[in-house]
Amino acid sequence: DKEHLPYCSSVCCATSLKQAQYIREANPDAGAFIIYKDMRTPGLYENFYKQMQDDPGVFLIKGEIQSISEEEDGTVTVTFENKLLGGTNVVKADLLVLATGMVTNMVPEGKDPNNLTDEFIGEIVTKQTDSGPVDELVPEPIALHLKYRQGPEMPHLRWGFPDSHFICFPYETRRTGIYAAGAVRHPMNAAEAMMDGAGAALKAIQCVELTSEGKAVHPRAGDMTFPEFRLESCTQCRRCTVECPFGVLDEDEKGTPQEHPYRCRRCGTCMGACPQRIINFKDYNIEMMSAMMRDLNVPGEDELFPYIVGFICENDAYPAFDMAGINRLQLPPNFRLIRLRCLGGMNLAWISDALSKGVDGVVLIGCKFGDDYQCHFVKGSQMANERLGKVQETLDRLMLESDRVAQYQLAINEYDKLPEILNEFMERVKELGANPYKGF
Repeated sequence: DKEHLPYCSSVCCATSLKQAQYIREANPDAGAFIIYKDMRTPGLYENFYKQMQDDPGVFLIKGEIQSISEEEDGTVTVTFENKLLGGTNVVKADLLVLATGMVTNMVPEGKDPNNLTDEFIGEIVTKQTDSGPVDELVPEPIALHLKYRQGPEMPHLRWGFPDSHFICFPYETRRTGIYAAGAVRHPMNAAEAMMDGAGAALKAIQCVELTSEGKAVHPRAGDMTFPEFRLESCTQCRRCTVECPFGVLDEDEKGTPQEHPYRCRRCGTCMGACPQRIINFKDYNIEMMSAMMRDLNVPGEDELFPYIVGFICENDAYPAFDMAGINRLQLPPNFRLIRLRCLGGMNLAWISDALSKGVDGVVLIGCKFGDDYQCHFVKGSQMANERLGKVQETLDRLMLESDRVAQYQLAINEYDKLPEILNEFMERVKELGANPYKGF
């Protein structure tokens, strides 16, 4: 309902039915009218809905309220349009109850869930900079008052509910060690909240244990590496501090990154963001990937053309390749893949290295992004897509066509699309011809 809430609470309908049942049990002679626009009772609560339909003292009517008036005797008269049978009906009741939707208390009083800023609740303030006026979000501290560069609260996904809607890890938030549960995470009833709280508590125990051993939590649980910074070469561009999805990096007054290592999820997004290539992991770094590019045995045009290299996200895309193999799907033999922790760790230098070696095309395959994102590291795939907008400059410098590089979104269960994706890209590269750097 655009005039009320942009989402369904999934709780109000069942609560209304429950209260009607309480009234009927307390006074069998009482009656209850439930006038609704839509009746939604998820899961097994559908059985409860059917049970209440069989109660002769409960009247369920699909209608649109037209007016409400209070009478002199204290009763309430409700006039509504019957949407199923047509016409106008009037109900005289002793008590009127409004089943309003559940709203998170992370939305401050006076703000509308329909119109919130992205990620953080706050005010847009225009600041004057050397480059002119810039609109900047100033987040409002509401409950947690965290000392994060990105804001004092947990980022919200939409409507004020925190961004913990990972496909496989529902309690995780973008604040390591803080878990959202119950109605904080999304509207739910008390029974669901109890189970939710138990799940979040188990995740918190896991976090404490792994962190005490210097290990990462979701999704690279057990990883003991940390990003290492060669700060003497840092240009204070702030890309790493801005793009880190988990607030690992703050910055000093000069813009030099300051690390909080135990917030880190080891995704490598900071490594992909850094234009100076000063951020690396011991077992996952810029030089390691560049060495892979240099060691490629690129065949000649008359041997295997086009020769394609793919950078593949290990969380969804790589398992999709496994499923394609298990199902014996035919994939092009002239395709080589390199697994990345996250597509957000994709550094444009690797594309330059691959094309300089003579590779005919480079394809990036990662998680879906947008409103229904499925990235395990929140925005990795989306940030890789944004960086590809800058790849044109690199290709122009190499005198190559930008169509030699493409990115595709792939869910883990869309393995059957891989032959189509790769063959389509192969045909595109064939039209461009062989890489002129081939053989050098």
